[in-house]
Amino acid sequence: MDRNIRTADDVMTLLDDLFAPEAHRWTAGAASWWDDFYADRSKPVPFFVDKPDENLVSYVDRGLITPGRALDLGCGAGRNTHRLASLGFDVDGIDLSPAAVAWAEERAGVPGGEARFHCGDAFVLTSEGAELAGPYDLIHDSGCFHHLPPHRRVSYLALLDRCLAPGGHFALTCFAAGKGGMGSELPDAELYRKGDLGGGLAYTPEELRGIFSDLTEIEVRRMRDEAPASPLFGEPFLWTALFRKEPRQ
Repeated sequence: MDRNIRTADDVMTLLDDLFAPEAHRWTAGAASWWDDFYADRSKPVPFFVDKPDENLVSYVDRGLITPGRALDLGCGAGRNTHRLASLGFDVDGIDLSPAAVAWAEERAGVPGGEARFHCGDAFVLTSEGAELAGPYDLIHDSGCFHHLPPHRRVSYLALLDRCLAPGGHFALTCFAAGKGGMGSELPDAELYRKGDLGGGLAYTPEELRGIFSDLTEIEVRRMRDEAPASPLFGEPFLWTALFRKEPRQ
């Protein structure tokens, strides 16, 4: 049956399928790709280090965010999830990859708190009525958003709308466009023509402000470059951003 589109979800699935299978790093079917990626833990991958993002620690140190219920999207091996738990957050981490979640659970036992890890599609696990539907005082994403194709920004914004508590914060780390950045800077339409996300999408600050315009900007800046000996993770090819969801009047 070729005429089978009846719902918005059907449209999303159709658009997903316009991309080559190897580009589907945001869907549940990508678990095996990410498992292969995480298989060799000795690879020189910047975020394989057991260090939290410097901006996340900075938000806490400056009092921009305070402990509450937190959701870590695309948590990987749990380096930020565990730091949030150690700071007193009641935190859930989600990742597609069983290998990443297993690694995160091996890093458990952080002093001051226990993180919970969930393997699966974040859009499904946080759907209305699901266990992880929120509300959350903090939704954190370091490296998940930039792997989404343009149409899945709609799904992502819907996740924020239903899961982020009024007055809550959204913290994002993603590929930076421009000099010293990383990721594809092709226009949205061209991505569909090519059927490829180029390993991830790069954004400008103006694009991030436009996409998340329903939220109040607290800070948008380049991630600081942290030396190898630093206890924090920092790479300047990334943007960091903190937004706040204002309470409805």
